[in-house]
Amino acid sequence: MSHITPIDYDTASEAVRTEHDREVALRGRMTNMKRTLLHSPVAHRIYAEWFTLREELRPALDDRAVWLFCQAISLESRAIIPVGFFRRALINAGLTPETIAPTEDEALLIDFGKAIVKDSNAVPEALWAKLKTRYDEPTLVNLVAFAGIMIATAVYTNVVKVDIDPELGAYLEGFELPSR
Repeated sequence: MSHITPIDYDTASEAVRTEHDREVALRGRMTNMKRTLLHSPVAHRIYAEWFTLREELRPALDDRAVWLFCQAISLESRAIIPVGFFRRALINAGLTPETIAPTEDEALLIDFGKAIVKDSNAVPEALWAKLKTRYDEPTLVNLVAFAGIMIATAVYTNVVKVDIDPELGAYLEGFELPSR
């Protein structure tokens, strides 16, 4: 059970309702994580910058690459809600998360995501060298910042123990986070 209750729209402040309505207008839905974050509209907007960075990365990374990168970060962080979110994206695209054969670029991103979570002070130089041959510096900045928001999302959902959204349940059936 979540340590922070979702906001109640009917009793929420005008600032919270405004941010809620803005989010629904932009993205069409309101997740349990967002409902808890909305106790602070500022915190919600900061986490929502994930979408802004996603758009900045779009010229360099297609959806599948982003989903696999985020899935790797989510799995390494042992964050079930983000895992469910990206499993849903992959499955809805006709893919089976457990059997995806990543491209060379996707494998690089998966390795990078895992390395950042494992120890951000020890991302292998060889991995950085490969990234630098593939992406320019603005893209690398956005990629690292994007990973940071993804990690922050994993930390938030783990610490708060945000309730799993009902629509993610089907994508998590039979799935267990790997043990460490």
